Amino acid sequence: MKASLRFLAWLFWTVVASLASLLVLVLLARAFYLFYPTVTFYTFIYWVNRNIGFPDAYYLSGVPLMLLFALYFYRRSVRRHEQKYLKLLIEEVHKIEEGSASKIPVENVGQLGQLATDINRMLERLRTSMEEERRAEQTKNDLITNVSHDLRTPLTSITGYLGLIEQDRYRDEVELRYYVNMAYEESLRLKQLLQDLFEYTRMQNKEMKLHKSRINLAEMLYQISAHFGWQLQESGMECRLFFRDQQGLFVIGDGDKLRRVYENLITNAIRYGSEGRLLDIRGWVDGNEVVTEIINYGERIPESDLPHLFDRFYRVEKSRAAHTGGSGIGLAIAKHIVDLHDGVISADSDDDRTVFTVRLKQESAEAALHPRT
Repeated sequence: MKASLRFLAWLFWTVVASLASLLVLVLLARAFYLFYPTVTFYTFIYWVNRNIGFPDAYYLSGVPLMLLFALYFYRRSVRRHEQKYLKLLIEEVHKIEEGSASKIPVENVGQLGQLATDINRMLERLRTSMEEERRAEQTKNDLITNVSHDLRTPLTSITGYLGLIEQDRYRDEVELRYYVNMAYEESLRLKQLLQDLFEYTRMQNKEMKLHKSRINLAEMLYQISAHFGWQLQESGMECRLFFRDQQGLFVIGDGDKLRRVYENLITNAIRYGSEGRLLDIRGWVDGNEVVTEIINYGERIPESDLPHLFDRFYRVEKSRAAHTGGSGIGLAIAKHIVDLHDGVISADSDDDRTVFTVRLKQESAEAALHPRT
Protein backbone atom coordinates (compact mmCIF):
# COMPACT_ATOMS: atom_id res chain seq x y z
CA MET A 1 0.00 0.00 0.00
CA LYS A 2 2.74 2.45 0.94
CA ALA A 3 4.71 1.55 -2.20
CA SER A 4 1.61 2.26 -4.37
CA LEU A 5 1.12 5.67 -2.74
CA ARG A 6 4.77 6.51 -3.27
CA PHE A 7 4.46 5.55 -6.97
CA LEU A 8 1.33 7.69 -7.42
CA ALA A 9 3.03 10.64 -5.72
CA TRP A 10 6.09 10.24 -7.95
CA LEU A 11 3.92 10.08 -11.10
CA PHE A 12 1.84 13.08 -10.04
CA TRP A 13 4.80 15.34 -9.37
CA THR A 14 6.56 14.21 -12.56
CA VAL A 15 3.55 15.15 -14.72
CA VAL A 16 2.97 18.44 -12.90
CA ALA A 17 6.63 19.47 -13.13
CA SER A 18 6.80 18.54 -16.82
CA LEU A 19 3.69 20.60 -17.68
CA ALA A 20 4.99 23.50 -15.63
CA SER A 21 8.29 23.37 -17.50
CA LEU A 22 6.54 23.39 -20.85
CA LEU A 23 4.52 26.41 -19.70
CA VAL A 24 7.73 28.18 -18.74
CA LEU A 25 9.15 27.45 -22.19
CA VAL A 26 6.06 28.98 -23.82
CA LEU A 27 6.42 32.08 -21.69
CA LEU A 28 10.09 32.36 -22.57
CA ALA A 29 9.21 32.04 -26.26
CA ARG A 30 6.68 34.86 -25.99
CA ALA A 31 9.23 37.01 -24.19
CA PHE A 32 11.69 36.28 -27.00
CA TYR A 33 9.14 37.49 -29.60
CA LEU A 34 8.59 40.59 -27.51
CA PHE A 35 12.26 41.56 -27.62
CA TYR A 36 12.79 40.43 -31.22
CA PRO A 37 9.63 41.44 -33.08
CA THR A 38 11.15 40.63 -36.46
CA VAL A 39 11.01 36.98 -35.50
CA THR A 40 7.33 36.07 -35.59
CA PHE A 41 5.62 33.00 -34.26
CA TYR A 42 4.87 31.98 -37.82
CA THR A 43 8.51 32.13 -38.86
CA PHE A 44 9.50 30.11 -35.75
CA ILE A 45 6.91 27.45 -36.44
CA TYR A 46 7.99 27.39 -40.06
CA TRP A 47 11.63 26.91 -39.01
CA VAL A 48 10.71 24.12 -36.58
CA ASN A 49 8.58 22.36 -39.16
CA ARG A 50 11.27 22.64 -41.83
CA ASN A 51 14.31 21.72 -39.74
CA ILE A 52 12.87 19.45 -37.01
CA GLY A 53 9.37 18.49 -38.03
CA PHE A 54 6.21 17.64 -36.11
CA PRO A 55 5.64 15.78 -33.78
CA ASP A 56 9.42 15.30 -33.37
CA ALA A 57 9.66 18.78 -31.94
CA TYR A 58 7.32 17.82 -29.10
CA TYR A 59 9.34 14.70 -28.38
CA LEU A 60 12.62 16.58 -28.40
CA SER A 61 11.30 19.12 -25.92
CA GLY A 62 8.76 17.25 -23.77
CA VAL A 63 10.25 13.78 -23.41
CA PRO A 64 13.64 14.89 -22.03
CA LEU A 65 11.92 17.16 -19.58
CA MET A 66 9.64 14.39 -18.41
CA LEU A 67 12.55 11.96 -18.04
CA LEU A 68 14.56 14.54 -16.17
CA PHE A 69 11.80 15.27 -13.70
CA ALA A 70 10.92 11.59 -13.40
CA LEU A 71 14.50 10.85 -12.35
CA TYR A 72 14.59 13.82 -9.99
CA PHE A 73 11.36 12.96 -8.19
CA TYR A 74 12.27 9.27 -8.05
CA ARG A 75 15.57 10.08 -6.34
CA ARG A 76 13.73 12.52 -4.09
CA SER A 77 11.14 9.88 -3.13
CA VAL A 78 13.84 7.28 -2.44
CA ARG A 79 15.78 9.76 -0.31
CA ARG A 80 12.75 10.71 1.74
CA HIS A 81 11.80 7.04 2.18
CA GLU A 82 15.36 6.20 3.30
CA GLN A 83 15.36 9.09 5.77
CA LYS A 84 11.98 8.04 7.17
CA TYR A 85 13.06 4.39 7.43
CA LEU A 86 16.38 5.37 9.01
CA LYS A 87 14.46 7.35 11.62
CA LEU A 88 12.35 4.26 12.31
CA LEU A 89 15.48 2.12 12.71
CA ILE A 90 16.97 4.62 15.16
CA GLU A 91 13.75 4.57 17.22
CA GLU A 92 13.72 0.77 17.26
CA VAL A 93 17.38 0.65 18.34
CA HIS A 94 16.52 2.99 21.22
CA LYS A 95 13.71 0.62 22.17
CA ILE A 96 16.20 -2.24 22.15
CA GLU A 97 18.34 -0.27 24.57
CA GLU A 98 15.30 0.21 26.81
CA GLY A 99 14.50 -3.50 26.62
CA SER A 100 11.07 -3.09 24.99
CA ALA A 101 11.91 -3.73 21.34
CA SER A 102 9.73 -5.75 18.99
CA LYS A 103 10.55 -7.12 15.57
CA ILE A 104 11.53 -4.37 13.13
CA PRO A 105 9.48 -4.27 9.90
CA VAL A 106 11.77 -5.06 6.98
CA GLU A 107 11.34 -2.97 3.82
CA ASN A 108 13.20 -3.05 0.52
CA VAL A 109 15.27 0.10 1.11
CA GLY A 110 18.68 -0.95 -0.12
CA GLN A 111 21.24 -1.55 2.58
CA LEU A 112 18.88 -0.23 5.27
CA GLY A 113 16.59 -3.20 4.60
CA GLN A 114 19.53 -5.56 5.05
CA LEU A 115 20.44 -3.71 8.24
CA ALA A 116 16.91 -4.23 9.57
CA THR A 117 17.15 -7.94 8.74
CA ASP A 118 20.47 -8.18 10.58
CA ILE A 119 19.03 -6.34 13.60
CA ASN A 120 16.06 -8.73 13.71
CA ARG A 121 18.44 -11.69 13.51
CA MET A 122 20.52 -10.22 16.32
CA LEU A 123 17.37 -9.67 18.42
CA GLU A 124 16.31 -13.27 17.88
CA ARG A 125 19.71 -14.55 18.98
CA LEU A 126 19.63 -12.19 21.95
CA ARG A 127 16.19 -13.40 22.99
CA THR A 128 17.28 -17.02 22.60
CA SER A 129 20.41 -16.36 24.65
CA MET A 130 18.44 -14.60 27.39
CA GLU A 131 15.85 -17.37 27.44
CA GLU A 132 18.57 -20.02 27.73
CA GLU A 133 20.19 -18.02 30.51
CA ARG A 134 16.87 -17.80 32.37
CA ARG A 135 16.31 -21.52 31.90
CA ALA A 136 19.82 -22.27 33.12
CA GLU A 137 19.27 -20.11 36.18
CA GLN A 138 15.91 -21.75 36.86
CA THR A 139 17.45 -25.19 36.36
CA LYS A 140 20.21 -24.35 38.81
CA ASN A 141 17.66 -23.18 41.38
CA ASP A 142 15.59 -26.32 40.80
CA LEU A 143 18.71 -28.45 41.15
CA ILE A 144 19.62 -26.86 44.48
CA THR A 145 16.05 -27.15 45.78
CA ASN A 146 15.56 -30.74 44.66
CA VAL A 147 18.99 -31.90 45.76
CA SER A 148 18.46 -30.37 49.19
CA HIS A 149 15.09 -32.08 49.54
CA ASP A 150 15.99 -35.41 47.98
CA LEU A 151 19.23 -35.87 49.89
CA ARG A 152 17.84 -34.65 53.19
CA THR A 153 15.06 -37.26 53.30
CA PRO A 154 17.21 -40.44 53.10
CA LEU A 155 19.96 -38.87 55.24
CA THR A 156 17.42 -38.07 57.95
CA SER A 157 16.15 -41.65 57.87
CA ILE A 158 19.65 -43.14 57.96
CA THR A 159 20.80 -40.98 60.85
CA GLY A 160 17.50 -41.71 62.66
CA TYR A 161 17.82 -45.50 62.41
CA LEU A 162 21.53 -45.48 63.20
CA GLY A 163 20.82 -43.20 66.17
CA LEU A 164 18.34 -45.71 67.55
CA ILE A 165 20.94 -48.46 67.15
CA GLU A 166 23.73 -46.36 68.69
CA GLN A 167 21.52 -45.59 71.71
CA ASP A 168 20.50 -49.27 72.10
CA ARG A 169 16.87 -48.30 71.65
CA TYR A 170 15.68 -51.64 70.30
CA ARG A 171 13.95 -54.52 72.03
CA ASP A 172 15.63 -57.53 70.44
CA GLU A 173 17.81 -58.65 67.56
CA VAL A 174 14.81 -58.78 65.21
CA GLU A 175 14.13 -55.08 65.72
CA LEU A 176 17.86 -54.36 65.40
CA ARG A 177 18.01 -56.13 62.06
CA TYR A 178 14.90 -54.19 60.98
CA TYR A 179 16.62 -50.87 61.75
CA VAL A 180 19.79 -51.98 59.96
CA ASN A 181 17.78 -53.10 56.93
CA MET A 182 15.88 -49.80 56.79
CA ALA A 183 19.13 -47.82 57.03
CA TYR A 184 20.60 -49.99 54.26
CA GLU A 185 17.59 -49.41 51.98
CA GLU A 186 17.81 -45.66 52.57
CA SER A 187 21.52 -45.76 51.75
CA LEU A 188 20.71 -47.51 48.44
CA ARG A 189 18.14 -44.83 47.74
CA LEU A 190 20.73 -42.15 48.50
CA LYS A 191 23.21 -43.88 46.19
CA GLN A 192 20.65 -43.89 43.35
CA LEU A 193 19.92 -40.20 43.88
CA LEU A 194 23.63 -39.35 43.75
CA GLN A 195 24.04 -41.46 40.61
CA ASP A 196 21.13 -39.62 38.95
CA LEU A 197 22.61 -36.26 39.90
CA PHE A 198 26.01 -37.30 38.56
CA GLU A 199 24.47 -38.38 35.26
CA TYR A 200 22.48 -35.16 35.10
CA THR A 201 25.63 -33.08 35.65
CA ARG A 202 27.46 -34.95 32.89
CA MET A 203 24.48 -34.45 30.61
CA GLN A 204 24.39 -30.70 31.32
CA ASN A 205 28.12 -30.36 30.68
CA LYS A 206 27.77 -32.37 27.45
CA GLU A 207 30.32 -34.88 28.71
CA MET A 208 28.18 -37.91 27.87
CA LYS A 209 29.97 -39.74 25.03
CA LEU A 210 28.75 -42.83 23.22
CA HIS A 211 30.81 -45.99 22.70
CA LYS A 212 28.75 -47.80 20.11
CA SER A 213 28.65 -51.50 19.35
CA ARG A 214 26.22 -54.05 17.91
CA ILE A 215 23.46 -54.77 20.44
CA ASN A 216 20.62 -57.27 20.52
CA LEU A 217 17.90 -55.43 22.44
CA ALA A 218 15.95 -58.63 23.10
CA GLU A 219 18.90 -60.21 24.93
CA MET A 220 19.57 -56.96 26.80
CA LEU A 221 15.97 -56.74 28.02
CA TYR A 222 15.98 -60.40 29.10
CA GLN A 223 19.09 -59.69 31.19
CA ILE A 224 17.70 -56.47 32.66
CA SER A 225 14.37 -58.10 33.61
CA ALA A 226 16.26 -60.90 35.35
CA HIS A 227 18.27 -58.29 37.25
CA PHE A 228 14.99 -56.78 38.52
CA GLY A 229 13.68 -60.17 39.69
CA TRP A 230 13.98 -59.39 43.41
CA GLN A 231 12.35 -55.96 43.10
CA LEU A 232 9.53 -57.40 41.04
CA GLN A 233 8.96 -60.07 43.67
CA GLU A 234 8.98 -57.48 46.47
CA SER A 235 6.41 -55.42 44.56
CA GLY A 236 4.25 -58.45 43.80
CA MET A 237 4.66 -58.00 40.06
CA GLU A 238 5.21 -60.41 37.18
CA CYS A 239 7.35 -59.45 34.18
CA ARG A 240 6.29 -60.77 30.77
CA LEU A 241 8.43 -60.40 27.65
CA PHE A 242 7.10 -60.56 24.10
CA PHE A 243 9.45 -60.20 21.11
CA ARG A 244 8.76 -60.68 17.42
CA ASP A 245 11.80 -61.78 15.43
CA GLN A 246 14.37 -61.64 18.22
CA GLN A 247 17.20 -61.98 15.70
CA GLY A 248 16.09 -58.74 14.03
CA LEU A 249 16.14 -56.53 17.12
CA PHE A 250 19.71 -55.34 16.54
CA VAL A 251 20.80 -51.73 16.86
CA ILE A 252 24.11 -49.90 16.88
CA GLY A 253 24.44 -48.04 20.17
CA ASP A 254 26.09 -47.65 23.53
CA GLY A 255 25.07 -50.71 25.54
CA ASP A 256 25.70 -49.17 28.97
CA LYS A 257 23.72 -46.03 28.12
CA LEU A 258 20.80 -47.93 26.61
CA ARG A 259 20.78 -50.24 29.62
CA ARG A 260 20.38 -47.14 31.78
CA VAL A 261 17.38 -46.07 29.67
CA TYR A 262 15.55 -49.36 30.15
CA GLU A 263 16.53 -49.61 33.81
CA ASN A 264 15.01 -46.18 34.41
CA LEU A 265 11.83 -47.12 32.54
CA ILE A 266 11.46 -50.45 34.36
CA THR A 267 12.18 -48.84 37.72
CA ASN A 268 9.53 -46.23 36.94
CA ALA A 269 7.06 -48.98 35.95
CA ILE A 270 7.67 -50.91 39.18
CA ARG A 271 7.48 -47.76 41.28
CA TYR A 272 4.16 -46.51 39.91
CA GLY A 273 2.56 -49.61 38.35
CA SER A 274 2.73 -52.20 41.13
CA GLU A 275 -1.04 -52.05 41.59
CA GLY A 276 -1.46 -53.57 38.14
CA ARG A 277 0.65 -56.61 39.12
CA LEU A 278 2.00 -56.97 35.57
CA LEU A 279 4.97 -55.49 33.71
CA ASP A 280 5.06 -56.19 29.98
CA ILE A 281 8.10 -55.64 27.76
CA ARG A 282 7.49 -55.83 24.02
CA GLY A 283 9.74 -55.47 21.00
CA TRP A 284 9.40 -55.63 17.22
CA VAL A 285 10.75 -54.19 13.98
CA ASP A 286 8.81 -51.37 12.30
CA GLY A 287 10.32 -50.43 8.94
CA ASN A 288 13.92 -49.42 9.65
CA GLU A 289 13.30 -48.98 13.38
CA VAL A 290 13.39 -51.26 16.40
CA VAL A 291 10.44 -50.47 18.66
CA THR A 292 10.36 -51.45 22.33
CA GLU A 293 7.60 -50.84 24.87
CA ILE A 294 7.65 -50.90 28.67
CA ILE A 295 4.05 -51.32 29.84
CA ASN A 296 2.57 -51.18 33.32
CA TYR A 297 -1.07 -51.37 34.38
CA GLY A 298 -1.06 -49.04 37.33
CA GLU A 299 -2.63 -45.65 37.88
CA ARG A 300 -3.22 -43.51 34.80
CA ILE A 301 -0.94 -40.54 34.17
CA PRO A 302 -3.05 -37.38 33.69
CA GLU A 303 -3.08 -36.17 30.09
CA SER A 304 -1.87 -32.73 31.17
CA ASP A 305 1.28 -34.31 32.65
CA LEU A 306 2.25 -36.44 29.63
CA PRO A 307 4.03 -33.63 27.68
CA HIS A 308 6.20 -32.88 30.73
CA LEU A 309 7.19 -36.40 31.79
CA PHE A 310 10.68 -36.06 30.32
CA ASP A 311 11.33 -32.58 31.75
CA ARG A 312 14.03 -32.30 34.38
CA PHE A 313 12.77 -32.59 37.98
CA TYR A 314 9.16 -33.01 36.82
CA ARG A 315 7.03 -35.23 39.03
CA VAL A 316 3.50 -36.27 38.19
CA GLU A 317 2.58 -36.55 41.85
CA LYS A 318 5.07 -34.90 44.14
CA SER A 319 3.89 -36.54 47.33
CA ARG A 320 4.07 -40.02 45.79
CA ALA A 321 7.45 -39.30 44.20
CA ALA A 322 8.85 -38.10 47.48
CA HIS A 323 7.63 -41.27 49.21
CA THR A 324 9.05 -43.60 46.61
CA GLY A 325 12.31 -41.73 46.25
CA GLY A 326 12.04 -40.51 42.65
CA SER A 327 14.57 -37.82 41.82
CA GLY A 328 12.56 -36.40 38.94
CA ILE A 329 15.45 -36.63 36.47
CA GLY A 330 15.53 -40.34 35.57
CA LEU A 331 13.21 -39.93 32.59
CA ALA A 332 15.03 -36.77 31.51
CA ILE A 333 18.30 -38.73 31.45
CA ALA A 334 16.60 -41.52 29.48
CA LYS A 335 15.34 -39.05 26.88
CA HIS A 336 18.78 -37.44 26.55
CA ILE A 337 20.39 -40.85 25.93
CA VAL A 338 17.77 -41.80 23.33
CA ASP A 339 18.24 -38.42 21.63
CA LEU A 340 21.99 -39.07 21.44
CA HIS A 341 21.14 -42.28 19.56
CA ASP A 342 18.91 -40.30 17.12
CA GLY A 343 15.92 -42.17 18.52
CA VAL A 344 12.55 -41.18 19.93
CA ILE A 345 11.04 -41.87 23.35
CA SER A 346 7.40 -41.17 24.14
CA ALA A 347 4.72 -41.98 26.70
CA ASP A 348 1.02 -42.74 26.50
CA SER A 349 -1.42 -43.50 29.28
CA ASP A 350 -5.10 -44.39 29.63
CA ASP A 351 -7.30 -46.08 32.21
CA ASP A 352 -5.98 -49.53 31.28
CA ARG A 353 -2.23 -49.09 30.94
CA THR A 354 0.76 -46.75 30.70
CA VAL A 355 3.20 -47.31 27.83
CA PHE A 356 6.72 -45.93 27.36
CA THR A 357 7.86 -46.44 23.76
CA VAL A 358 11.46 -46.27 22.54
CA ARG A 359 12.23 -46.17 18.82
CA LEU A 360 15.81 -46.74 17.67
CA LYS A 361 17.23 -47.12 14.18
CA GLN A 362 17.66 -50.76 13.21
CA GLU A 363 21.12 -51.97 12.30
CA SER A 364 21.56 -51.88 8.52
CA ALA A 365 21.79 -55.09 6.51
CA GLU A 366 25.38 -54.29 5.54
CA ALA A 367 26.36 -53.85 9.20
CA ALA A 368 24.64 -57.13 10.05
CA LEU A 369 26.73 -58.95 7.45
CA HIS A 370 29.92 -57.34 8.77
CA PRO A 371 29.44 -57.10 12.55
CA ARG A 372 31.87 -55.01 14.56
CA THR A 373 34.54 -56.72 16.57
